[in-house]
Amino acid sequence: MTFDPQALGRLGITEEQVELMDVAENFCRDQTSIAAVREMMASGAALDISANKNLAEMGWFGITIPEEFGGIGLSLAEAVPVAEQIGKRLMMVPFIPTTVAAQAILTGGTRTQMETYLPKIVETGAATLALSEANGSFDLNDIESTAVLGPNGYRLSGTKILAENLDSSEILVLSAKVQNAVRLFVLDINLIPKTAMRREILIDETKRAFTVNLEGVTVPESAIMDAAKTAVTLQRIDLASNLLASAEQVGGAQSCIDYTVDYLKTRKQFGKLIGSYQALKHTIVDAYVSYEKARSLLYAAAHSFEEQGKGEAATRMAAVGAGRALSFAADRAIQFHGGFGFTYDCDAQLYRRRAIFHDSLFGNTRWHKQKLAALLFN
Repeated sequence: MTFDPQALGRLGITEEQVELMDVAENFCRDQTSIAAVREMMASGAALDISANKNLAEMGWFGITIPEEFGGIGLSLAEAVPVAEQIGKRLMMVPFIPTTVAAQAILTGGTRTQMETYLPKIVETGAATLALSEANGSFDLNDIESTAVLGPNGYRLSGTKILAENLDSSEILVLSAKVQNAVRLFVLDINLIPKTAMRREILIDETKRAFTVNLEGVTVPESAIMDAAKTAVTLQRIDLASNLLASAEQVGGAQSCIDYTVDYLKTRKQFGKLIGSYQALKHTIVDAYVSYEKARSLLYAAAHSFEEQGKGEAATRMAAVGAGRALSFAADRAIQFHGGFGFTYDCDAQLYRRRAIFHDSLFGNTRWHKQKLAALLFN
């Protein structure tokens, strides 16, 4: 399957953005393969150091960062095709947490914080977030961690979970309550002791995440972000995370369908290619239609992302569509591969696990539908 510039143009995507899609597709294809991903998984690695370095050299960690801070100065719409191709190849790079951390600093950081951290993000892509907690809530305001101001700065307490690539990051954005009000902090990762980090076991083994024990951690007063912008920053984090996660899942759905079609065109049963059976043929068409719908929703959301109200509705619709498309494509791929499909060696397993991971991290279908109902019918 290839890009259709005319179709994308009808969604508001520019010719320059289409060119970026082509560059991202070629770049990601050259950087890795499923076989290489499996080798890294077997070794216990969860970061492709070479690909991550090359991604930084391409300047893609700075796509959404203004030129004054060393970035390219584009919008999140331009980050979408990169995330899509990363998801298609299951590349083990922290593109989403890094890009979202940059968005958080741009939205709610002080001028000094922007000048300090954004150039570092452009150079290394080594930034992440610690916002989720053990209550499993998708509401970023629903936290229990606290920060108390003392003579040496803010003393933190509480526990964060699902902090992606924490061990390879240099910059951390985290949330805590200050006098019962949620506030955001940005800090150097070396303020968090290594002993406070515990690697988690994830269903998606191409990802790496950590639990962080904040007890006794002290950060300087300069780490706290603009209080007046906390609400809008959390909203930005939520929507940016879901937009880019949708892109990863759409890319994964395309890869799953390609993988399955190749199998249907080569596997024979009772002397016939199994792809000739209508039960399989019609189902893979359903998967493709679901993928096309999800991709249309994705690029519509990217185009309208900055529009108040409309951007949120479009992003949540994209999240629902992308999650469904990847889950269905991966599930059918597992079924069609028969007994082999239910083994760890079937690549469709990796994509199904990716869908489950995103569903638990950025909001599941029910959560987004509830948000959509409030937006559309209240």
